[in-house]
Amino acid sequence: MNKELVILMAEDNRGHFVLTENYLARMGVRNELIWFSDGREAINYLFTSDGHARSHPGKQFILFLDIRMPNMDGWEVLRRIKASPRLKNLPVVMLTAMENPEDIDKGMELGCSAYIVKPVKYSSYIDAMKKVGLFPSVVAGGVELMSKCSA
Repeated sequence: MNKELVILMAEDNRGHFVLTENYLARMGVRNELIWFSDGREAINYLFTSDGHARSHPGKQFILFLDIRMPNMDGWEVLRRIKASPRLKNLPVVMLTAMENPEDIDKGMELGCSAYIVKPVKYSSYIDAMKKVGLFPSVVAGGVELMSKCSA
């Protein structure tokens, strides 16, 4: 069964989100893109108030996650996702403004799928999506998702 790929982006800087949205649109990416202004909003979308992962039938997600955000940082969001039996396979791409080797190591230890340093070029997004097996789903028409990425 083909699932619709939805791109989630937790980024506290609205301007960075708008730039990303516009850039992806110019490049032909037509997938739904949902913005969260902090980690708490992302968690509220992915989990119910009692801590269970929400069901989103027919949808597959990839999450681009800023590390430094108010209310809940990206590390805590990543920890919660990877601790959830239902969401542990959700591809999470960490975004940060600084290329800090310790952050890269920490992200990989916590289970992120890829790590991108901002400012982000379109090719960096595509490389990250290729790495997690979702690239065919963001090109015109969308193709069946790789089974290893099913959540």
